[in-house]
Amino acid sequence: MADYRLHCFCQSGNAYKVALYLNCAGLDWEPVFVDFMNGMTRDPDWRSRTNVMGEVPVLEADGKQLTQSGIILTYLADKTGQFAPQGEDAKLEAWRWILFDNHKFTSFFAAHRFMRSFAPAPTDPAVLAMLKARAEAAYAVVEAHLADCSFVLGDAPTIADFSLAGYVYYPDDETGFNLAQDYPNIDAWRQRLRALDGWADPYDLLPGERIAPRAQP
Repeated sequence: MADYRLHCFCQSGNAYKVALYLNCAGLDWEPVFVDFMNGMTRDPDWRSRTNVMGEVPVLEADGKQLTQSGIILTYLADKTGQFAPQGEDAKLEAWRWILFDNHKFTSFFAAHRFMRSFAPAPTDPAVLAMLKARAEAAYAVVEAHLADCSFVLGDAPTIADFSLAGYVYYPDDETGFNLAQDYPNIDAWRQRLRALDGWADPYDLLPGERIAPRAQP
């Protein structure tokens, strides 16, 4: 059995954050497919066994079951030393960006993508417009920050970068965003991450079936 087992599926950018870290850190890990699209995480037995919150990622490691990507990334960095912020100030700064990511940068972008492309029924255009506007505001913050640094904390990648990278590699026809055109600093940053040993596309790294996004009006 691998040292780390990650419960995940290919549409989950939050799971991708952890999978990408594990791969780039060269750790011994294996995916455990979670059939989210067919309701697996809503099953009471799955929740009682795996995660009462009904979410992925879930990491099995050292007899633990860890949930929430920020907690998992922090645990792995503390344990392995890889991509770990160095010093108290850097650790606090990493967590500042991880919390911003979870609350705004990933949150609104991922919600917009799901409602636009994968929700069972079309979403009210006003709701989509609100989510896109919130995502654009969060992306503008990161775009400005990356104008002056190669990675989120400076010259080297850390867990803060892996956190923010969760959804930036999904295709434009899913997300409804053209990052290369509209956010050149974010695009340059994601290309720097792409150059890391172990980088892989979410649809190559995580298990599950790729689903065509809903056709747009």
